[in-house]
Amino acid sequence: MNNITDRLTLLDYGIVLAYLIILAIIGYRASRPKKGQTDDTLFLANKSLGWASIGFNMWGTNVGPSMLLAFASIGYSTGIVAINFDWYAFVFLFLLAIVFAPKYLAANVMTMPEFMGKRYGESTQTILAWYALIKILISWLSLGLFAGGFLVRQILGIPMWQSVIVLVLFAGLFAYTGGLKAIARVNVFQMLLLIGVSLTLTILGINKVGGLDAVFEKAPADYWSLIHPASDTKYPWPAILLGYPVAAIAFFCTDQAMVQSVLGARNLEQGQLGVNFIGWLKILSLPLFILPGILCFILFPNLKDPAEAYMTMVTNLFPPGMNGLVIVVLIAVLVGTIGSSLNSLSTVFTMDVYAQKINPNASNQDLVRVGRMTVIAGCVFAVGMALAIDSIKGLNLFDVFQSVLGFIAPPLSVVFLLTVFWKRTTRSAVNIVLSIGSAFSLGVGVLYLWVFPPDKYAFWPHYLLLSFSIFAVLLVAAILISLFDKNPTVYVAEETERSTAAKPTQTVWIAWVALTVVMIALYVTFH
Repeated sequence: MNNITDRLTLLDYGIVLAYLIILAIIGYRASRPKKGQTDDTLFLANKSLGWASIGFNMWGTNVGPSMLLAFASIGYSTGIVAINFDWYAFVFLFLLAIVFAPKYLAANVMTMPEFMGKRYGESTQTILAWYALIKILISWLSLGLFAGGFLVRQILGIPMWQSVIVLVLFAGLFAYTGGLKAIARVNVFQMLLLIGVSLTLTILGINKVGGLDAVFEKAPADYWSLIHPASDTKYPWPAILLGYPVAAIAFFCTDQAMVQSVLGARNLEQGQLGVNFIGWLKILSLPLFILPGILCFILFPNLKDPAEAYMTMVTNLFPPGMNGLVIVVLIAVLVGTIGSSLNSLSTVFTMDVYAQKINPNASNQDLVRVGRMTVIAGCVFAVGMALAIDSIKGLNLFDVFQSVLGFIAPPLSVVFLLTVFWKRTTRSAVNIVLSIGSAFSLGVGVLYLWVFPPDKYAFWPHYLLLSFSIFAVLLVAAILISLFDKNPTVYVAEETERSTAAKPTQTVWIAWVALTVVMIALYVTFH
């Protein structure tokens, strides 16, 4: 693969410089508090976000450098099957918008641990806060930073440790200075830029192959199937059907980095429409992220590493003068993911640990100061963890991301589903699943990824089915603990919370019905 730096022109450098200046201006303007406004902008943007900002910010947080790398990689090796991880998500986005969001906003909380703490007490809030911090540090910060470092290593040829240090310093600047509002404003600009650049790459690739008809003819027939048989070793349909929801519920419905955009909505309708909007944006994953990998397979079928598919397309198809745009996009997706992750880390630690346990009388200035210190600490941890992830063997890049999330997700999915759908759930069940259950799930993950890796030990089931099995065990355990609890502590909603839990408006229902019809049509088309 040719090095992109060898092809940079003065125009490329000018584009990168102009982008950095624009990014700095947007972030600075968004982070400046208006007259009479407090520094709450650092955490939930003063609850000022509209549906477009919410959708773009959630999508920007979700996309990250991993999307460019992993989806193109899996498109190169297996076709469109990985799009299930984005299109199937509309079911769980609907769950967030219609079931979870009204409860979150009615409870008037800033974090997910605070939400659970209002239901089951301080002990639950503390346990979930620490688990949420671990989840953010590993599944968001470290994985996102690793993917960004992987890209920079491909582009510049520098060691991973140098790549991740430079990247985390740049991304951390926005979370440190501007908080969620600055990140949300920047993400709207960056996601529009990402769409433009990736779509240009796809169009150039299609033209190079000879048109859409040639693309369909030259790629293997099974590359265009969303549903693979149960005998498929890579992505059998039972694994996706059963295993993916475990991660999706935890990811979209309970994860602070994703949900915080909804918590920052100016009202429930805007939050619900924003979640609907990201469902529409996810349809674009096929032409923007998966298709470049398939095109690369047709044009460059002998790559040593499928993870190089996206950059191979860039270095061979973009003419001199456009490579600066690619570097800009890489910076954009990194700032979106890492910035949102650092803000989530800062919010959870500051509100659920520092303000609750360490300094309950902290002033707003104290909270902002601790929040910014947390951002710095998160940057340091993420660098070390990204280097550890770089040592994982036996899985492709896409599977690394999905498997890590699959081992973190089961306890969260269990406790939040039971809390929302089963009133008999007790504090003991929640606390045991979040503590002992989390240790069990993460322990299995460590064994799978590092101690007995699947490339050397064939006794493991598919990682998605393994995740579902852990979820099922913890779910049964939580139900039994609740039923046999001799002194059950259950949550009874307060009158104020019940009265403020608004129902979806007609506009919200129309948006979700339209999205559901389109998604069903897409699955029928590509089955």
